[in-house]
This record gives sequence, structure tokens and C-alpha cells, in this order.
Amino acid sequence: MEHLEFYKLKEHPFSNTVDNRYFYNNAQHAQALIRLKYAVDAMKGLAVVVGGVGTGKTTLARRMLNELEEDKYEAALLVVIHTSVTTDWLMKKIAFQIGIENVGETKLDILGQIYKRFVEIHAAGRKTVILMDEVQMLQSREIMEEFRGLLNMESPDGKLITLVLFGLPELEDVLALDEPLKQRVAVKYKLTGLDENITREYIRHRLKVAGCDEDIFTPEAVTAVHHYTKGVPRLINTVCDNAIFEGFLLRANPVGKEIIDAVSSSLDLNG
Repeated sequence: MEHLEFYKLKEHPFSNTVDNRYFYNNAQHAQALIRLKYAVDAMKGLAVVVGGVGTGKTTLARRMLNELEEDKYEAALLVVIHTSVTTDWLMKKIAFQIGIENVGETKLDILGQIYKRFVEIHAAGRKTVILMDEVQMLQSREIMEEFRGLLNMESPDGKLITLVLFGLPELEDVLALDEPLKQRVAVKYKLTGLDENITREYIRHRLKVAGCDEDIFTPEAVTAVHHYTKGVPRLINTVCDNAIFEGFLLRANPVGKEIIDAVSSSLDLNG
């Protein structure tokens, strides 16, 4: 596309599609990964990551999944896409994801199969890890009780499964539906927006991955991006993506603050 060529870009640098090539290992994501890996390796049972919309929870979940080597972990990522998920559906999905081919029909049968599979994985020297994204949508006490039931499956070494739950801040309320489960949270991390310096490095990183080693945004433009987005990665991507196109139309290289102001206004971002 012409606007990419104008800025010497080989591809779109600010797409909000999850792509591990664009993962920017900023300090808080690095700290989150360290803590989550600790929870998994120490067989702590339950870890939770919460953050506002666009703070990078899904990106972090996929990054963690990629870092769990198959020879050491039986790992899967489930994404909750609606609020009507039932306990039966969820247990069957977990069973399938950990390698159970002929999943039983009754809940008792499924739990028996899951326990047997957990033991097999543990005996093979591996760890079972289930990552779940958008868990705030599971507004069901029954499902929270099922999670607690899974965490009751133990070996002498510790839990046979680690659940890593990602969600919006409302996830705290969902966990509170089952107080004993909430008390079992062993590791918790809260994602926030990036500070201005990290926002600057984040933008540079994405431009470099897309094939451009130059700063195509002025320092004032980057400050404005941070001001309007509060350092939320998804919003940074949206503003920068629009600004590149608008900059091309105006033949502006580098993109200045006035373009960021105009784009942010059109997106109803008030800063």
C-alpha cells in the first residue's frame, strides 16, 4: 500500500491482531511472565492477571503459551467468547485440550478422565497448565466451584494443574462468587498502561519489526500519543495506525503532534 511505502514500511506495524513478532517485552509484561512461570513451576495452582481493556492480557497469554515448552508442559489456552458457557462445556473443553480423545458424557466420568490424565502427565515429569482469557465473562458460582474442584487434585509434590486466569478488573468479582477459590489465588498481577518512555520504545519496536528503522513520529507526536491513550497498547496501535495514514495523505514525514491531535479527536480520545 502506498502509505506503507511512503514511510518505508513492509507491513502494517500497528495492527491489533495478536502477532508474537510484535510482542514488546516491556518491564511489566516481563515481571508478569516471571511471576506466572513461578506459579506454574512451583505448582501453586491458581494465578490471576487482571487489566483494563487493551492493556495486553491476550498478548501476554499467548506469549506465555509459546514459552511453555511441550517437553515440560501440557499447556492449552482457552478463550471465553460468551457468558453462557456451562460447566459441562468447560470441563469437556479442558479434557479435550489436555489430550483426552473420547471425552465422557457425565460430569463424574469427565472428572475421572481429567484426574487420570493429570496423573499421567505428572508421572511423565511434565506439568499441566490451563490458560484462560476473558474469564470475567464466566459469571457463574458453579464454574468457580468446578475450578476449585480441579485445584483439589493434588500429588505429594503439589497441585496437578495450574490455572492461569486473565480478565478485566471485574474478574475479581467473579472469583468472589466462590470465596474459598478466591483465597487460593497464589499469584496475582495487575497490568496498567505504559509510561511515556516505554510508549516511545513500544512504537519504535513495532516500526522496526515492520521494516522501518527511522522515527517517523516526532518526539512531540509520541508525547501526544501517550497523552491521549494513557499508554494502553491497543489504543496506541489505533492512534498510530490512523496517524500513519493521515500523515501520508498530508505527505508529512515525520508525523507531527497536530496529526495525533486530529486523529485522537476523531476517535473521541480526550486525554
